[in-house]
Amino acid sequence: MNKLEHLLAEKLLNISAIKLQPDMPFTWASGWNSPIYTDNRKTLSYPEIRTFIKTEICRLIMENFGKVDAVAGVATGAIAQGALVADMLGVPYVYVRSAPKDHGLENLIEGHLWPGQKVIVVEDLISTGKSSLKAAEAVRMAGADVIGMVAMFTYGFPVAEKAFEEAGIKLMTLSNYNAMLEVALKTGFISEKDIKTLQQWREDPAHWVPAELKD
Repeated sequence: MNKLEHLLAEKLLNISAIKLQPDMPFTWASGWNSPIYTDNRKTLSYPEIRTFIKTEICRLIMENFGKVDAVAGVATGAIAQGALVADMLGVPYVYVRSAPKDHGLENLIEGHLWPGQKVIVVEDLISTGKSSLKAAEAVRMAGADVIGMVAMFTYGFPVAEKAFEEAGIKLMTLSNYNAMLEVALKTGFISEKDIKTLQQWREDPAHWVPAELKD
């Protein structure tokens, strides 16, 4: 078990960027109950992991998309990582806000894009894909060409996969939910009894109810 997706999953688990609590679920901002919480911004505090992620994202970009003209990071989680990737590739960088500023120039995109530029969007986490694709659409509206998106981690929700397909945007990720479960089980972050719970949540996260809340 030494594939990239497993290597990164183990790193994220080790620094608690991914937390698993099947018996004490989290509540997401959306109101969903969840046995997992992911905060990939924690990787920025670990130079070796930060460099590993930056290097692997650049490798994915070069191997799958070729030459790019600019990188766009998605606020807020991927602002820093996107800048690191752009620096390593030696290309211009912008980041996309979740909403326009309410003062000054009211920018949605910070930085400068030129019409026709081939842009890779960098994201830290893919859940439903709505915010990620909203950022990609902002780049398109600025006249640039979004040739793909690269993210650190994805839950692999069908709704996200469908949304990216409909938007015509190729998504590449360093790691994913299934690989993370394999690593978590092997390394003792979860036990066999937790797997069923975590898989059930993944199948229908919007309607999943923790066992202790069921009648």
